[in-house]
Amino acid sequence: MTIELEEPPLTQDNTQVYKDLFGGTMGGIAQVLVGQPFDTVKVRLQSAPEGTYSGAGDVIKKLLANEGVGGFYKGTLTPLIGVGACVSVQFSVNESMKRYYDQKTGGKPLSLLQFFNCGAVAGFANGFLASPIEHIRIRLQTQTGATKAFTGPIGCFKSIYASSGLAGIYKGLLPTLFRESVGLGIYFATYEALIARELAKTGLSRVDVPGWKLCMFGGLSGYTLWIGIYPVDVLKSKLQTDSLTKPSYRGSIDVARDIFLKAGIRGFYKGFLPTILRAAPANGATFAVFELTMRLIN
Repeated sequence: MTIELEEPPLTQDNTQVYKDLFGGTMGGIAQVLVGQPFDTVKVRLQSAPEGTYSGAGDVIKKLLANEGVGGFYKGTLTPLIGVGACVSVQFSVNESMKRYYDQKTGGKPLSLLQFFNCGAVAGFANGFLASPIEHIRIRLQTQTGATKAFTGPIGCFKSIYASSGLAGIYKGLLPTLFRESVGLGIYFATYEALIARELAKTGLSRVDVPGWKLCMFGGLSGYTLWIGIYPVDVLKSKLQTDSLTKPSYRGSIDVARDIFLKAGIRGFYKGFLPTILRAAPANGATFAVFELTMRLIN
């Protein structure tokens, strides 16, 4: 299937790359500010021992009672900086890959598979940055009680590195790479397909698509992303909250076996409700802010 997109001419100059990075950073900041409370609830559900919480509502109630509203934003500094960087990588590599295909095909419209490939390459590149950032964020998000093992992102990084070295920092890298590659392939292909459908239906140019529709298309893309790869995210979270000194799991297969034996298939979907609720506002904000930023600076 070929998707007809009306876009400005794609260029490979360094200025455009910097613009893509800046637009992605703005999108990433929007994603964190909108999505962090949902993500905190998701991680608590994914990583807590069986029976700790009865569901998302129970997490929210206990968070408010024990940690207040600020508890929903624990570990926010790391994603605010890190996710901004991650999303800037995602969008800039995706846009660069689109330019690569544009040159390779002589300006012919890209197919869905090519858009998937663009997103998959972006996801793979981003995985090496996302893995340590998410590991630190998850360690901070899952701290409970009066005594804190980590004082903040830098203290967390130092502690992990001191006990486990670089391997500890990159704990959960393989499932992260898989999640990012497949997930972002689906994510960007879905978004481009929705944009193409809108342009064909309305006759508008891409720069004239209203912000609320960009937000809606981004939200729908977020749904397809998480529906496609959520069980892998659960594996990753389990690995990244495992003990650093006396780990219970040797790798992803051990985690998958343990989850299935204890909770069956439903165990791979713990925390899915807050994640899917987060998908629309967080990813809608990401795409809308990216597109609107690019319109302003191009």
